[in-house]
Amino acid sequence: MIKCSTSLWSADLANLGAEMRRVEPFSERFHIDVADGHYVHNLLFFPDQVKALRAHSKLPFEVHLMCTDPMSWIDPFVEAGADIIIFCLDSAKNPGEVLRAIKSHGKQAGLSLLITEGLEMVEPYWSDLDVLCLVGTAMGIKGASMDAGVPGKIRAARRLIDQRGLKTAIEADGGIRRETVPLMAAAGVDYIVPGSLMFKENPPEMRKWLATLNRD
Repeated sequence: MIKCSTSLWSADLANLGAEMRRVEPFSERFHIDVADGHYVHNLLFFPDQVKALRAHSKLPFEVHLMCTDPMSWIDPFVEAGADIIIFCLDSAKNPGEVLRAIKSHGKQAGLSLLITEGLEMVEPYWSDLDVLCLVGTAMGIKGASMDAGVPGKIRAARRLIDQRGLKTAIEADGGIRRETVPLMAAAGVDYIVPGSLMFKENPPEMRKWLATLNRD
């Protein structure tokens, strides 16, 4: 069954604690986008804020670093309570070093791939990879439509992971809509990152619908 890494970016940002408690029973973890205003033209979530939110939920926190220097943010977010740290492949000079630094803290490590980046770019890093986050829209854009190539990319990643017996989870982030999630499910996605699909709909009803979707 598809699991939910629910994006706090789409919550009522003035009432995050209440919003988290409302959707927690219908989420496996919370996805927290961190933007530094440089890698993308946004400013989102910071360590002290994540530390304050940690008291509102026992679910794992998945921090997605959309930052120009991911290595420098590992320690602050580990201290803030992150359980999983994902960073953008093209943001690091040595992605393998960043992955190992995350895992040295006992945390799960992940890479996110832009629409324009192929799976071949992940090849050197599979052994250290807990989460492969496939971004389905332009980075840092909320509410955009899913790129048409995403299901095929998910399917190719699923085939590779299964053939090699890897335990890497495939996560789809961006363009998560009623009309796109069935395509992702059929392609073999493990997690989606719902924003409005969770916060703007009825969470228990949405999860019942999600449970009806099957892989091919």
